Amino acid sequence: MINNKIGKPIMDFDDRALSIIVFSFIFSWLLAFPFEGQVLYVLAYEHKVNLQNVIFASIIAHFLGLLSSGFFIKNTKCVKKIMLFTIIFCMTGTFAFLFPPSNLWYIILICSSFFMGCCVAAWGYYFKKYTPANERIKTVADSLIYSNVLMITINITAIKVSVDAGIILSIIILGIGVIFVLKLQDGDSEEVNNVEIIQSNYKTSINKALAFLCLFIIIITVNSGLMYRVVNPAFVHLEWLASWYWAVPYITAIFIMKNVPRTINRSYILYVAIAMIGFAFIAFMTLDNSALSYLVIDTLMLGAFGVYDLFWWSILGEMLEFHDNPAKIMGVGLSSNVLGVLIGGLLGNSLINTNYVNNNTSIVALIIIFIILIILPVLHKQLLLLLKNHAYLIKLSEMTSEEQISAKKRVAYFGNLTERESEIVGLLLKGRTYKMVAEELFLSENTVKTHIKNVYSKLNISSKAELIKLLANEKPIKS
Repeated sequence: MINNKIGKPIMDFDDRALSIIVFSFIFSWLLAFPFEGQVLYVLAYEHKVNLQNVIFASIIAHFLGLLSSGFFIKNTKCVKKIMLFTIIFCMTGTFAFLFPPSNLWYIILICSSFFMGCCVAAWGYYFKKYTPANERIKTVADSLIYSNVLMITINITAIKVSVDAGIILSIIILGIGVIFVLKLQDGDSEEVNNVEIIQSNYKTSINKALAFLCLFIIIITVNSGLMYRVVNPAFVHLEWLASWYWAVPYITAIFIMKNVPRTINRSYILYVAIAMIGFAFIAFMTLDNSALSYLVIDTLMLGAFGVYDLFWWSILGEMLEFHDNPAKIMGVGLSSNVLGVLIGGLLGNSLINTNYVNNNTSIVALIIIFIILIILPVLHKQLLLLLKNHAYLIKLSEMTSEEQISAKKRVAYFGNLTERESEIVGLLLKGRTYKMVAEELFLSENTVKTHIKNVYSKLNISSKAELIKLLANEKPIKS
């Protein structure tokens, strides 16, 4: 961000980049440590302790943190406090793992998992505030990629250097996260009233679509739980390869999906990902435990998970536009993911005790895939109805530059807008937030909001969503 009046930098990153960095640092610690993290498993192996029960307890605590966050997190000021408290608590608690096992380990794992659940869900406020609705898939992709790269770095350090070095690195990463959290601006999210208007008008359809999405997330991530409990342990002897390659297909798939042109129908790629998961479990059933088998299975499985995670994360991002509490939407959606992993883990544990664990695991996975094939068309229909009716920015983003200019001129003419008001409308068409508009036009944010109120009054509308719908649908303007 640059202060254009004096030409000097205020900070090195804009608010959107800061939100991505903050998420990446806190989420990487979660992935590397309490949430089925490699560091935790290395600790258990070195100290010869069984952490199975406490890992399950941590996952349950994380689930509860995600699910409950929306009930007490109401604005970005609260978000910032929650983030700072959580990071400092986790930093301090992680030091305990530099010492021999004790009951303190279990208390810290469970508490930190709960607080991290609240923290991750609360990040939804920054996600919504600093990323325009039609660009949230890119923010999700960058956040997941960077957090997994950091996780791989922690894993490699723990395995190849020492587990203590991995723990210290994770603490350092959290410490850096504190610095970036402090740079984030607090204050209430913009357009709360407009969101409430949309929420009250379309609450039923949003809840229905969210329910279907959560069902889909739970079912698809059961396979993730099976992977953690059955597939990964089968290749535990490939410690070095697994420490760095494990998430590479996941990162690659997300990067590819992020850059897929909008003209390509992503729903077809979802079906390809289903096939990839099926082939991965068939390969697990038929191949041996060699490095080559691991590369085949992990590439297919994690590549598919990358496609699906980006899909439902980005859909949750779109849904934030239609609810006054982003933490509640993110918390419910992400808790579905954790619940799926938990169910898959419990299934995996029961299958481990059977004589044909590989075969039985693959059969369960294929049954799950069959269920997904039944649910996906219904889910797609529900999401299509929701996004078609509400996500106006998606429709506008498909308009050509000439069409956008024409729409802006039309509104300016029929609404009798001033030149400045017309200019602001043009920037809103491009998906800018109030803050972005203020910076681009060298105005205060309050001045921009005043202009917007005048535009709404002239056009007889009450929200940015109605403005965009008006332009996209080309309906007559009430002067």
